[in-house]
Amino acid sequence: MKKSRLEFDIELDVNQVPEKITMDSSDSQAELEIKSLMVSAWDSKKRESLTVDLWTKDMMINDMYIMYHQTLHSMASSLERSTGHNKLADALRDYCDFFAEQTNILSKD
Repeated sequence: MKKSRLEFDIELDVNQVPEKITMDSSDSQAELEIKSLMVSAWDSKKRESLTVDLWTKDMMINDMYIMYHQTLHSMASSLERSTGHNKLADALRDYCDFFAEQTNILSKD
């Protein structure tokens, strides 16, 4: 069985605020510098989510809005694929449209 590893390195300032986040994987030859990181895992014994949300102090607010919007869309697609619950996934996509409208992140062509 092949194993894969994903590694995050976080450099903190004196106040413990992330200054730099890098991501590397055992399957990749390139190390990426990223501005924000969201990791969510499921603890099946406690039946609860474990989350880590980090962002560097130079992450722009508008970029954070865009990241949330894209992440929510990805979650809707994942929900649809994993459960087959199209109506619920579409409701989440509707919220994504509302979110984009409220944050003015999509251009109006």
